[in-house]
This record gives sequence, C-alpha cells and structure tokens, in this order.
Amino acid sequence: MFQIFLLLSSISSLAIAQQSIITLGSSLSRRNISYWSSESGHFAFGFYPQGVGFAIGIWLPRIHQKTVIWTANRDDPPLAKNSTLILNAQGELILQLQGSESKSIANIPKPASSASMLNSGNFVLYDSDSKIIWQTFDAPTDTILPGQSLVAREQLVSSISDTVHSSGRFAIRMRINGNLVMFPVEYPDQFDYFYWRSRTAYAGGNVKLNFDKNGLLYLLDTNGKNIRNLSNSITIFGKAMYRATIDADGIFRLYSHNLDGHSNWTVEWQSSDNKCDPNGLCGSNAYCTLVDQVAACACPPGFEFIDQSQKNLGCGPNSSADGCTNTRESGFTFEELEGISWASQSYSTLPSATREACREECLKDCYCEAAVYGSQQCKKHVLPLKFGKAQGNSSMTTFIKARIADLGMKTGGSKRKKELRTEGVLITCIAVSTLASLALVIFGILFCRHRVRNHKKIDQGNDALFEDITLRSFTFDELNEATNNFKDELGRGAFGTVFRGVMSNGITVAIKRLEKVVAEGEREFRNEMKAIGRTHHKNLVRLFGYCHDGINRLLVYEYMSNGSLANFLFKSEQKPAWEERIEIALNIARGIFYLHEECETQIIHCDIKPENILIDERGGVKIADFGLSKLLMPNQSKTDTRIRGTRGYVAPEWHRNLPITVKADVYSYGIMLLEIICYRRKLDVHVPDNEVVLADWVYECFEANKLRKLVQHEDVEESELEKMVKVGLWCIQEEPSLRPSIKRVVLMLEGTIDIPDPPTPPSFSISITNFAQK
Repeated sequence: MFQIFLLLSSISSLAIAQQSIITLGSSLSRRNISYWSSESGHFAFGFYPQGVGFAIGIWLPRIHQKTVIWTANRDDPPLAKNSTLILNAQGELILQLQGSESKSIANIPKPASSASMLNSGNFVLYDSDSKIIWQTFDAPTDTILPGQSLVAREQLVSSISDTVHSSGRFAIRMRINGNLVMFPVEYPDQFDYFYWRSRTAYAGGNVKLNFDKNGLLYLLDTNGKNIRNLSNSITIFGKAMYRATIDADGIFRLYSHNLDGHSNWTVEWQSSDNKCDPNGLCGSNAYCTLVDQVAACACPPGFEFIDQSQKNLGCGPNSSADGCTNTRESGFTFEELEGISWASQSYSTLPSATREACREECLKDCYCEAAVYGSQQCKKHVLPLKFGKAQGNSSMTTFIKARIADLGMKTGGSKRKKELRTEGVLITCIAVSTLASLALVIFGILFCRHRVRNHKKIDQGNDALFEDITLRSFTFDELNEATNNFKDELGRGAFGTVFRGVMSNGITVAIKRLEKVVAEGEREFRNEMKAIGRTHHKNLVRLFGYCHDGINRLLVYEYMSNGSLANFLFKSEQKPAWEERIEIALNIARGIFYLHEECETQIIHCDIKPENILIDERGGVKIADFGLSKLLMPNQSKTDTRIRGTRGYVAPEWHRNLPITVKADVYSYGIMLLEIICYRRKLDVHVPDNEVVLADWVYECFEANKLRKLVQHEDVEESELEKMVKVGLWCIQEEPSLRPSIKRVVLMLEGTIDIPDPPTPPSFSISITNFAQK
C-alpha cells in the first residue's frame, strides 16, 4: 500500500528534520525539508505524494507498507510542488500556496509558540506556557491511535481509496446516546441504514471509544466503567504499533505491526468478516456480491452500470415501467433476481403472500416497479432500490417490472424478427377473438348488474370502500385464532382495544378491535381503510389488512415491539439521550408532514400524543392511529368541530367552535415536543406550583434565559436546546394562524431556516403572523 511513498527514501534531495520541538519560523517544502519527524522516527508530519501532487499529513516512514494516518484539509485539491508549510512568526501554522495565497492548517484560539511531532503520532501546537492549544488527535480523519479517544459526536470518515485520502463514503460515529455506529455518509442519521452498531444505546451521553497501548478497543461510560470491549488485548513479542482505521471499503479494522520484524500490518479485529456488509458499496439499483472474497458490484437483469469505470455509482434501467397505467394492458412482465436483499423502504407490505401472488400484486399495481418476496412476505417498491447484497442461500426473490417490448428488442437478429412477425399475426388473431369474447362477457355482466340493481338494493358505499386498496382481507375466525381468542391485550384507546396476534405464517402483528361499530365506529372504519390504503411512509405504522365480517371491524397492523413513546419517555429506566430525542422529534414531524402535504388525501391526525407514537425493534418512531382521523378532501379547509383528541394536547380552537385545520396537529405536536425536551408530562402536580403546567414553565424559563433548568443533569448544547424550545413555543401559539406549518417545523428542526423568538401570550403581532404563514 502506498508504494509511491518509497520515493521518500530514494530521492536524495529530501532532507529530514528529526526534532522534538519545532520553533517559530520553521518551514517545510518539497525542495528542502519535506517533513518533521517524531523523536522516535516512527511518525512524520509534512508533505507526502498524492495523485498528481502532494498533501499535508502524518504517516509512518519506517514501515515498508507505508500508511497515512491523518490528512490536513483532506478534501482540497492536491498541492503543487512549490507549496510551503510555515509555522510563522505570528504563531500560525499556514500553507503557502502559489502566489500570495495562504491557507490555515490549524484553527487555534491564540498564537502558538512552538510545535512538536510526538512519538504517539499526535502533532501538537503549544502556547507560551507549553500547553497544547491544538492537536491532530482532536481532529481525526479515518484513523485513531493508542491514547486517542473518540468522544460523543466525533466520527471517523473513510478515505476514497488506499491512495486518495479525501473523504470517502463511510463513517463511524460515537453517538451521544452511547452507541457507536457505522453508516454511509449519505445517510448520517437514518437507523435503517446503520450497518454496524456497538449495541450500547442509552448507556449515557458521555460514552467514548478508547484505544489503549495494548491494542484494546473498548467503550467507557460517563463513570469510567468499561461497558464493552470491541477487541481483545494483543500480545506481541517485541515492540508493536497499533492503529484502528475505517477503511475505504467501509469496514473498521484494528491493525498491529511488529516493529522488530519486517512484516506488513496484520488485522487483529474487524467490524465484519463479510466485505459486502457496508451499506453503500454499490450505488442505487446495484447489489454487492463476493467474487473470490472480494466485494464486487453487479446490476440486476434489465439494468446496466451508469458508468462502467465507476461501478459504485449504481445501475440504471434499460427500460422503464413508469406512468401509472394499466400494466397488464400495457405489456409489462418481470425480470427476476434470486438471493438478493435490499435495505430500501417498501411502500407496502403484504403478509401471508405466495410467490406468485406477490408477482401478481406488483403487476396490477401501477406504482409498483419492483417487489421483493421472502419469508411469505411481499414488499412492493418504487425505484431506485438501495443497498442490495447477495445473501448466498437466501430464498428471497426480486421481481423488477419491465416492458415486454424492451425485453424482445434485446434478442435482435433477422430470424427473431421473422418469428416476431409470425407471432404478431397469431397474437393479433387471438387478440381479436379474445376481445370479441370479452365484449360479450362484459355485456352479460353489465346486463346482470342492471337487473340486480332493479330488484335488490345494494350498499354501494361498501363496494367503493375497497377500491384502490391492496390490503389483505381477513376473516374474524382467522384473527380470533391469531389472538388466541383475544387474550393478549397490548392497550386500549378511544376507538378500541389492541391485541397481540401471531398469524399462521408466524408473523407477529397488532390487531385493533374496533368497539364502536355502530354509527361513529362504522364511519371511522371507512376512513381508516381509505386513508391507510393510500399512505406509505417510514414514520407511519403500516396496515397489513382488515376484517369486515358482520358486526366485527378489526385492523391488522405491523407489530411495534418497543411500545410507545410515552413508555419510553416517562416509564423506561433507560431514558433516550438528547441527540436521540432530537432525532425522534424530527422523524415524528416528517411523518406528520407526509399526512398533511404529501399523501394523496390530506389527513389531520387530531390526536398527536406520545401514546400514539410507537417504537419498532430498531428504535425508529412511527405514528399510529392516523387512519382513525377525519379526512380532508383537497377542496375542503376544515373538519367538523366535534371535539376529538386527548385533553392537554387538544388545540384551543376545538373549544372555541372554530374551523379545525392542520394547525391543530401542529399544536398537539408542540405540546409533545416540550415533553420530549423536558422528559416530563405536560401536567405534573408533584413539582413546584410554577412548574405544574409544562408549557407555562417553559415560557417562564425562556423569558428568564434559564433554559438549562429544563434539562438539568444533561450535557446539552445551549444552541440546540434553545432551537428546540423555540420550535415548541411557536407550535403552541393560541392563534392557529401564528403557528408554523409542519413543513416549516421540519425545516426549523433541521436547522435550514432561522427561528425568531416566539411571543409569549397574548402579545402577538402582524409580523409574527407573516412568519408563521410562510
């Protein structure tokens, strides 16, 4: 690795300054002294070759297998030969480029008095009191060394390749909740795309990754307790050197090197033995497969690489199944791919399906561009598919929709054309005959329907209920058996009771038995079916099916194994850390944004509260019970004014008999956001009188500039806390027009837009109204 480094020892014009202290006025250049060495000679800081030019970094010059462990300004273009690195008289470490242009290498709080390349591999700058004011250990790139830690919010980012050290595609981060995770940098905070984790979530806000002199990688909690060893201590006879690097292939490895020998680096531990494990090795629509234990990217049938020279960019389809038309009549079929899993989020899942049923369901669904079948589940997708991986003996099948005409064009040849012409004549004859027969059948059906309508009244509403819904219809007996006669109760709500069930194929589900089946219950069931049949979002609980059997109305949902957000916040011994709560709040807002603005029919939830936010096995949050809300048609602006929702979360307009808009959900979300921030209920009689009502107390702390009181005993950045509180206070304004849209809430939480100070009731102004309505 890095064979070009051998030039460093063979070019006689390169002088090496081996010194422990670097004084002001010292400089490096390719023409004279090219690097500063540690006293031991094992580490060098200075210019090293990269691409067509050079870079500034730290490497190990005495090891035959040359290795870079740190790079300055790693995403800048390669440096020219005449560049100079200077520790100038003003105490700044700067890179002098062509002409008069210069660039800082170290962001320091005050002028440096000296510098040193330490034997630990740490390059440091000292002040006049010989205290370290800057060090490379505090700004790691892709590697850490013994004595170096990775603290909360810090991360390592892989290099593009073994020879190009610009930021690559993978990262390992120490999260504030105590979990060490690895992910593609394109998706930094999405649980679904973490491909490795230490499984130490909720261990505390100050967990850090430590690396000791014996090569042990381990996690320490805030009390200094070892909560997990990633590797074991290593015994090497003689002197040894260690490093831990997230490599360009996305795998985190611990390496050792015996300084008394002449061997290369040895892998002592790695996050995975499967080189296809990292998500993102291959781009969209591509999948990773092992060829002689080397990870390689491949395209599914009907796809080709976007760029043959950069296969990691992914694959594009040769044909397109876009356009929501009748796919049967438009001539679509499927390309099939066996043994590949995908990390993409499906927009619909059909439980208890057969392989052929999965194929047929996707074929007749004009939005379905691909379907993945396995374990008796059919998951429907739109392209692109993400993070495909070959699974060896996996029984998973991927169906990818393609036009028949496009498939036929691939075969080519005059013989094939003649066959197609002959087949065309036969197909035409058959089609004419079939259409004639079909016309007679349709005429007969219409005639019979006409006679039935004249002799028997039919509830047309029930028929319309199932249009455009691709959900499984269950019998009451099936669900009664799945729930063991409805014995395992999970909880009760305003519309009914939820039970745990196990279907015949072994899948665990949550079954809601609606108890108000007369009048209101009937209408709510219809709303549920129409709404959920058209809604698909990663932050919404999925509906698998329903039962409409006599007086029985039941809904079959995906099972959320970790209960509700209410239990998570108020009853769990392990509380989610601040960073986790920010992520929870943002994902809930994204789910509400989908309901309000992105799904086919706008939905007002009307009962946003922690009990209706459920948590899956991976810690992801999903909104439940949205299908039980009243729907808004596109040309409507309000729902009925009958009070719905839960006391304390209900917006003031419900009590004023005012029109109910999406801003009612924003109010409920704001109350819940304050609960998420402060770890407590909206009302608490066990606290001082001025703190009983959470919203009032938050207002009081905000006005007094004492927000820290809201999160005592937590390590929270002041700016993040203020941002979250301001968003919550804007959401709970009494006047609906002053509340921001949920889209604006998402933007504020993401930090995309600035957040002005919210008013305290009742001091509203026209300018504030303008802000809220944007």
